[in-house]
Amino acid sequence: MHSDDDFDDYPDDSDDATETVPCPECGAEVYEDAEQCPRCGNYITPETRIWTGKPLWWIILGILGVLATIVVLIRYAN
Repeated sequence: MHSDDDFDDYPDDSDDATETVPCPECGAEVYEDAEQCPRCGNYITPETRIWTGKPLWWIILGILGVLATIVVLIRYAN
């Protein structure tokens, strides 16, 4: 038989600290896994905008790439 001391090397999952994020509506600290803010009732949705967090040069490079593709396709069609 094993004693409890044999399993001391394994992490205890019950001590996990869940991260919190501010509610975008009221600013209350909400667990990041929460679907709804317990204070104001606002639904917490992940940021899904395509440009969020991208530097300006990345956006400009993307737009130039799209424009270059359009120019090549127009010239190829003629």
